[in-house]
Amino acid sequence: MAGKETGRFPDPHEFQVPPELEGWEEMYPSHYLFSKDREEWEKKQFWYQDKIHAPEPMPPLDLIFQEAWQIALSQYTTRVFCIPPAQGIAQRMVGCYMYICAINPPPEEVIGEKAQLFEKRVFYVFEHYDELWDKWLTKFKALGNEMAALNIPKEMPKFVPEEEVLPAPKGYYVSYDVVESFDRLVNMMFKGWQYHFEMLNLTYLAYLMFADVARKLFPGISESAIGKMVAGAYVSMFRPEEELCRLARLASSMRGVKEILVGDSGVEAKVRELEKIPDGKQWLEEYEKAKDPWFFVSCGSGWLHYEGSWITNLEIPFGYIRGYLERLEGGETIERSLDEIDKQRDEIVTQYRQLIKSDEDRKSFDDAYNTIRTIYRYAEDHLFWVEHWFHTIWFQKIRKLGSLLVNNGMLEGVDDIFMFNRYEIPELLTELATAWALGVDIPTRAGYYKAKAKKRREILDAAKKWNPTPALGVPPEEVAEPFTIMLWGITTDKVKEWLKGVEAPAGEDVGEIKGFASSAGIVEGQARVLKLLQEIVDLEPGEILVCPSTNPSWAPVFTKIKAAVTDIGGLTSHAAIVCREYGVPSVTGTGIATQVIKTGDVIRVDGDTGVVTIVKRA
Repeated sequence: MAGKETGRFPDPHEFQVPPELEGWEEMYPSHYLFSKDREEWEKKQFWYQDKIHAPEPMPPLDLIFQEAWQIALSQYTTRVFCIPPAQGIAQRMVGCYMYICAINPPPEEVIGEKAQLFEKRVFYVFEHYDELWDKWLTKFKALGNEMAALNIPKEMPKFVPEEEVLPAPKGYYVSYDVVESFDRLVNMMFKGWQYHFEMLNLTYLAYLMFADVARKLFPGISESAIGKMVAGAYVSMFRPEEELCRLARLASSMRGVKEILVGDSGVEAKVRELEKIPDGKQWLEEYEKAKDPWFFVSCGSGWLHYEGSWITNLEIPFGYIRGYLERLEGGETIERSLDEIDKQRDEIVTQYRQLIKSDEDRKSFDDAYNTIRTIYRYAEDHLFWVEHWFHTIWFQKIRKLGSLLVNNGMLEGVDDIFMFNRYEIPELLTELATAWALGVDIPTRAGYYKAKAKKRREILDAAKKWNPTPALGVPPEEVAEPFTIMLWGITTDKVKEWLKGVEAPAGEDVGEIKGFASSAGIVEGQARVLKLLQEIVDLEPGEILVCPSTNPSWAPVFTKIKAAVTDIGGLTSHAAIVCREYGVPSVTGTGIATQVIKTGDVIRVDGDTGVVTIVKRA
């Protein structure tokens, strides 16, 4: 419930979690918890659940990505590009879910100092984006390749190999390697996320600036019209899906290949069959070219270890290829219609530009438009390289450490390593190294670690069944922080809608919800509510996807759904971008869609006004 007081959410220092979650606090670093020594400051902030980056209960080690972006996003706003009124985003954990708040603007004198640096630094990036992107990609690939090349010890040997002792001792051994390898992985992950935000905030800022110019020049212009003006981007995040389409079309034109790929056998059996025929061998050559790097894409968001990636779950891309082949057989077009999106964009830009009366206003529009069209693609271009390719490599390396701990009796399962946060894992590895160094028959606290991992899995499972409040604390009179609005979609009106939903948790009294008009179009159809990643397989053609937030890696489903509705996400969220790129009507940032809409409900999605209407209950 919203609490005893109206117009507010529960107090973060008084909020109670279900008893089944007892002990959840031990899973996370102490500075991630609401605390008495920061109570006065924390009570003044408005905290909302981050369903974009943490829609599910947070496994302890997976928190590292959140730790990294909190620093990276905030520093680029406050200290690097010095966006005058903006400050950082703070994070807290409550019952295994992450809540965040946009920190209030700094004092006027600080805003003034930042303004002097802002224009020089930001507009230089806008003007030199293409060359800066090339430099960014070069250094980021180098970092990813460095991580991929990092050697993780496969075993704790009975004795150090001879070549590490004679003719001269190496000087350090596996006891050092095992601890150092994790430290290096952590450092590289934080460095990667520093790179991640190098130009990301500026992408959102450019959209804000363009939208502001458009609203001033064209009073009453819809958000969906602004979104149409920037749609149509050739970006890396869509490349995996484009590769699948290419492989499917290639298979459909080759003798015997399609028949094998649409069969019911597993991937290994299909590959063996393809190797027996000439066209099959040729197709496999193209398939191998596509795998690295484009199959290093997460099956979900890239944020959670259990999502997996195509490269480790080949049944998924093969399943998509099979679906494409069946659709091609039915005469369907499987690729997103970039030509049509480009045409619509150019038409609407021309129409609005013709309304401009003065040369000064026309220049203002052109400058803002050229800037957003240039840098806009960064949001999805770099996304593939960081949250998918880079994270996939990280998970592979961490699992090698997990295997080492399992093989030495410290953990039950490889993925149990993800049940410990990044501050705890050095303790496990140090105890392993110490026991090895001491000699034979040295006891460890293996039972302690195994019991802790088991208990934490039980807590996370219980947290999945809980529907936590969307926010904590007292909403501000006006939500003004720009990235909170553009990325997360949190506005003053949206918070009021959240309160409505919290005060009517069953959702039966709510017949209409409002969000951002993120992608134009009006459709009606049956809803499919997906709260967990693995439920994506339940999505049927022609349904309307309703979820906390969409994942860019779900691109193959966007050609078969009618529309998408999300709990969270603004006009520059990944959900909004993906829907615009696929011409799918979308309303994002509703706050309560997954609470009040049920699977099977008939709903109307108006991507022009941002209204979702429940037409008929299931």
